[in-house]
Amino acid sequence: MTVEKDKQAGWKQKIVHEMIEYWINFVYLAVVFFAFTSYRRLILAEYQVSYFHYGIAVIEAAVLAKIILIGEAAGAGRKYEDKPLIVPTLHKTIVFGIWVVGFKVIEHMIGGLVRGKGLAAGFHDLISEGWYEILANGLVVTSAFVPFFAIKELGRLLGREKLRALFFRRRADTGSGPLFQ
Repeated sequence: MTVEKDKQAGWKQKIVHEMIEYWINFVYLAVVFFAFTSYRRLILAEYQVSYFHYGIAVIEAAVLAKIILIGEAAGAGRKYEDKPLIVPTLHKTIVFGIWVVGFKVIEHMIGGLVRGKGLAAGFHDLISEGWYEILANGLVVTSAFVPFFAIKELGRLLGREKLRALFFRRRADTGSGPLFQ
């Protein structure tokens, strides 16, 4: 009976851990996408163009947070984890950036199917957004991923609890002085 309870506790703990990871990913990405959406809105307001696509920013953050969890569970980007911190950070940024592009293509193709236009029409809709739009979206996501994965890599190396303590507790409470002595 205790083995069964341990398995249940293990699954519950894993689910709670995954939900916390998801919400951390989601909140970070939502804040970044809200900032860039606000920036776009303010620039376009200069030319009297209305732009209120905050809902898209939330949906994109939710989807990307899940993509990151799936990718991490699949082991994507783990190839260089024994190298200096910049290497796995940039590697994961590139790997997950490619995943994002792939899922964006799939998203538009499924959108074409849902609207009854077919896969090719969905891909055409993506291309019709314009290369500048696609490149700008890629730049935003890549810019957001660099600090995101840098902090995740720091957490992996230092330990998540140590990283949380450094960010959210007073230094005197963490028992740590300067990082490099």
